[in-house]
Amino acid sequence: MDSGAMTKGNAAFTAGNYSDAVRHFTDDINSSPNNHLLYSNRSAAYAGLNKFSEAISDAQKTVELRPVWSKGYSRLAAAHMGRHNYDDAVSSYKRGLLIDPSNEALISGLADAEAASARSSGSPPVADSVPQLNLLKINNEDYEEEDKSIVVSAHNAPIVSSYNDKIRPLLDTIDRLRHLKVMQEGIQLPTIVVVGDQSSGKSSVLESLAGISLPRGQGICTRVPLIMRLQNHPNPNPEIFLEFNGKTVSTDEENISDAISLATEEIAGKGKGISNKPLTLIVKKNGVPDLTMVDLPGITRVPVCGQPHDIYEQISKIIMEFITPEESIILNVLMANHDFSICESIRMSQKVDKTGQRTLAVVTKADQSPEGLLEKVTADDVSIGLGYVCVRNRIGDESYEEARAEEARLFDTHRHLSKINKSIVGIPVLAERLVKIQATIIVKCLPGIVTKINEKLTANVEELNKLPKHLTSVSEAMTTFMYILGCAKESLRKILIRGEFDEYPDEKEMHGTARVFEMLNKYSEELRSAEDTNGSEKFLIDEIKVLEETKAIGLPNFLPKAAFLTLLKKKVRSISTIPSDFIDKVWSYVENVVVSVLLRHSVNYPQLVSSTKRAAKKLIAKMKQRSLDYVNDIVEMEKLTDYTCNPDYSASWSKLMAHQDDFKKALQRFYSVSYIGSGVLEKTDVAHLYELREKDIVQEAFDVKMRMMAYWEIVLRRMVDNMALHLLFNVQKLVNKDVEMEIVNEVIGPKGNGLENILEESPSVAGRRHKLKNSIELLRESKDVVANIMDMITDKFDY
Repeated sequence: MDSGAMTKGNAAFTAGNYSDAVRHFTDDINSSPNNHLLYSNRSAAYAGLNKFSEAISDAQKTVELRPVWSKGYSRLAAAHMGRHNYDDAVSSYKRGLLIDPSNEALISGLADAEAASARSSGSPPVADSVPQLNLLKINNEDYEEEDKSIVVSAHNAPIVSSYNDKIRPLLDTIDRLRHLKVMQEGIQLPTIVVVGDQSSGKSSVLESLAGISLPRGQGICTRVPLIMRLQNHPNPNPEIFLEFNGKTVSTDEENISDAISLATEEIAGKGKGISNKPLTLIVKKNGVPDLTMVDLPGITRVPVCGQPHDIYEQISKIIMEFITPEESIILNVLMANHDFSICESIRMSQKVDKTGQRTLAVVTKADQSPEGLLEKVTADDVSIGLGYVCVRNRIGDESYEEARAEEARLFDTHRHLSKINKSIVGIPVLAERLVKIQATIIVKCLPGIVTKINEKLTANVEELNKLPKHLTSVSEAMTTFMYILGCAKESLRKILIRGEFDEYPDEKEMHGTARVFEMLNKYSEELRSAEDTNGSEKFLIDEIKVLEETKAIGLPNFLPKAAFLTLLKKKVRSISTIPSDFIDKVWSYVENVVVSVLLRHSVNYPQLVSSTKRAAKKLIAKMKQRSLDYVNDIVEMEKLTDYTCNPDYSASWSKLMAHQDDFKKALQRFYSVSYIGSGVLEKTDVAHLYELREKDIVQEAFDVKMRMMAYWEIVLRRMVDNMALHLLFNVQKLVNKDVEMEIVNEVIGPKGNGLENILEESPSVAGRRHKLKNSIELLRESKDVVANIMDMITDKFDY
């Protein structure tokens, strides 16, 4: 950002030239689009121009970029006041006070806004201008640092803040949800996650905040996620205990380090391995800040003796699991003597928080590397959106009071460290900052948590209700069994009889009537296209041969019946396997449909699956055999004699015989190819019959051929129609009667005790039911937990 432009914007505002101020601040924003101070200042300038819509927009951007900066809410409230949105102004002031409850400007502004809201009749008064509120003031400090209200420099200032009274109910709610393990339901909770490279000073920082000693030593000291719940406690005697593996272990300040080590060994085993199973440490002590943090194992790349070879990967997995959720605030512990840009913890946090809006950095060991520290924390080359806090680690046997006094003295007197602004140094400042950040993220996330709990609860209740009823008596089993059978029969009626497929809209194989119709059409085509592979391809040759072999003593000009029957049997034999193949295909398809439907309706009762499937297959096998017997009889009947009362036969034969004159003419032509040239015989070649043109047998053969063509059409039609009627009848019989009888006999059994098997619930269903009931109980308890705090937020904070 150009400091010259900054000065111009400040000067223009101070002189009352708000248009110029807006222009200069806009130039600054174009070069530094993520600087919250610039949006705050331009909001004030817009307010000076009475452009309160623009002022509101910039103030909202300020809050978005820096949600823990109370002055952003002051800007937003002032803009709402200008628009006479008094209720919105009240809400904004309250949100600011949630972060900084002792801020006099916010307290005064809230009183004015509440008074204006009380006076308001619902419509804004007509006015040309509004008073210039004190929140429109801008000075150079706004450009350099955020707010001096959080500075705690005196070594004897308490770590515990007056803000604890505000945060405690919120924090208790989140801790209660965490204890209920609501995160196992996929609901993320606001969490301050402490990460850092091994030996970065994480333990020292946490010890200073909690006022207790944590395990120390070479290598990884924190081998499991340590959930630290700090609670300010008026009793001078601290209460300290651990929660792990379903039990609670009390301890004291003198033995806390050993207790944590023993609990860690029980969770992660002896040695130097790690575990992702958490250990909870509750510290109720006078003077500590109300905070809940999760301390994670320090990052190490090279395994030492006793550590798994993939220790880095294991630690990385745990860290990423905790810092990835948007609800997590990352407390990144960095050493002053390290290059921040190459710290492994920074690299990990940047993967999930690229802009740094969820990351706060604590710089430890400031006394060991004081030179250049100011430049490192002000340059912010690694995008720490929530800022830096520099601290001094406790050394040796120093008490915590002595360590704080020495820390205050160091940052007050050291020639390099004293130049660092007091608003970003010291354990008390860190505690205050963490408490405010924690409050903001909890208030921000709670409405979403409530929504997720309700949605998950509703979904689980619906799923539980959809599970099959747990049967406790034979009568219940019989009722359920008959209900399943009835539903399956109705599905089969839809699929195989009525042609409805609403239950399987996208599964074409389950569109029964359409698939059977396709198979019937294909069957008809195969019958018509079948050829006698043992006969002659030349026209009338087979007929002439048969006529010659069936001659007998008798009157002339009479066609022998034996000749026609011989030719008919030959044609029937040529298609005799087609009906059998068709029957096999149709009943195989029906079997697949029936089994699929039965399995679908009995899926919640695995005890029924095998018996219903077995019954369906046995029934289909019997139906298939019945159909095969039927088609074999049809084929044999067609070979037995020639008969039809269908008048189409005579009409068709007469029509075909009308081509006889053309046939005779074609016989007289001595060509290599001689076509009859009319009707269905248009492309029929008769040149091979030239030598027989004068013989009567040729005309007799033509007559037999035409009779066979007319009669064969009747035969094929009859075989298709009879097959269709047979299938329709038997499929309906199967669905409406046979399948129920077969399954009932199979399931109930000869002694009538087969239904008792259904009473034993399957392990998968029983397991799912148990899991859902536990989840519902947890979510209902969680819902009750958040209900009270949401009422408090609504009543007190209007958030």
